[in-house]
This record gives sequence, C-alpha cells and structure tokens, in this order.
Amino acid sequence: RMETDCNPMELPNNTGFEEDSDYTDFEGTDVKDMRLEAEAVVNDVLFAVRNMFVSKTLPCAEDVAYINVETRERNRYCLELTEAGLRVVAYDFDQTDDKLQTPYHETVYSLLDSLSPAYREVFGNALLQRLEALKKESQS
Repeated sequence: RMETDCNPMELPNNTGFEEDSDYTDFEGTDVKDMRLEAEAVVNDVLFAVRNMFVSKTLPCAEDVAYINVETRERNRYCLELTEAGLRVVAYDFDQTDDKLQTPYHETVYSLLDSLSPAYREVFGNALLQRLEALKKESQS
C-alpha cells in the first residue's frame, strides 16, 4: 500500500477545494488506495470465478473496501478487504452481517481456495499452463 507524506485530515479547511469539482475526491486519497487494491485483487483472479467486482453500494473507507464475488459453483459472497486481509462478511452481494465471524485470509487465493473447489481447479490449471509455457520458452 502506498503511503502518503501528507495526511489529508491535517489540511486547513480553507483550502478552497470544496468549491472546485476537480478536487471533490481530494479528501479521499487513501480511499482510492484501498479501492485500487480491491480492483487489483479482482483483476488477479477474475478469470477463475464466475463474477467479481468492487462493491459500488457499500462505502469504501480509508481502511476498507468491499468486493462481491460469485464462485463457479454460483455461491455469492461479499468480501471485506482491510489491512488484516480478506474475509467473508455476507453470503450475498453488497451485504454485511455483523454476526458473521469469519477468519481473515492473507491473500485472495487462500480465501477463494477455501470457498471454491472449482476456483482451485481453474487456478491450478492456469498455473500449469503458465509453467508449461515457461518451460517451452526456456527450451527454445
């Protein structure tokens, strides 16, 4: 995660950014970082699931983003992405269930590996194909 030298919350209130629409998102510079991280997670494993996207209805904050995922088995989950990792927070898109106490996973790979046997198979096959391609490259 990229660190910034300036904490936007420490800026004086009279910067005039509020009026200028180009800067309406300025206060949320860290929010974009967590959203970018979530987008990177999605792009990494999208090929191995049925559907996956960053939630547009649940709020992103400086330290959290939400990702909706539908596995190849057609199970839907809402994942929470924080500094602690990823965890399931609901069994449907754009939901959070405070009663749900699921473990954090360091990577999206281990989380999906625990949720979806089909993910494991597709991801494993992609890995094998990549290794075969590298092997052929090094032999030529």
